[in-house]
Amino acid sequence: MSKKVFVLFVCLGNICRSPTAHGVFRNMVREAGLEDVIEVDSAGTAAFHIGKSPDSRSVQVAKERGIDMTDLRARQVDLGDFYQYDYVLAMDEANFSNLKDVALPEHYERIELFLEYSQDFSETEVPDPYYGGAKGFDHVFDLVESASQGLLQSIKKVHLS
Repeated sequence: MSKKVFVLFVCLGNICRSPTAHGVFRNMVREAGLEDVIEVDSAGTAAFHIGKSPDSRSVQVAKERGIDMTDLRARQVDLGDFYQYDYVLAMDEANFSNLKDVALPEHYERIELFLEYSQDFSETEVPDPYYGGAKGFDHVFDLVESASQGLLQSIKKVHLS
């Protein structure tokens, strides 16, 4: 392997879905002993919550499942991210479209829907749980965990074999 692999998870405000993906995937990378090889971050397409901690409901669900994401802080995606990150993973079609609006055409191939990596769910979008109940946050975690497993397998196959 010649270089580090950079992964960026993106949702709207960077307080629910993308920090959950960030925390879950970072934990999987750590457990696989690959933190020197894979770097993980998250961002939002909107500037609503810059500098804020993840939503307390996301933090709670993650904590219940053994993931600590209290150190994460929201930030907004910018053009520089498309130069740094090999994988820019959108949580839904709206974020996918917003990312293409920010990116240059030569970066489009880096932008993907995150759930394309899930082997366990037929859903194509991670739903925003912000205005829903607690079950929405559990479902987001399940989706993220599944897609994270597929993503890690793919990165190992493409970059580490």
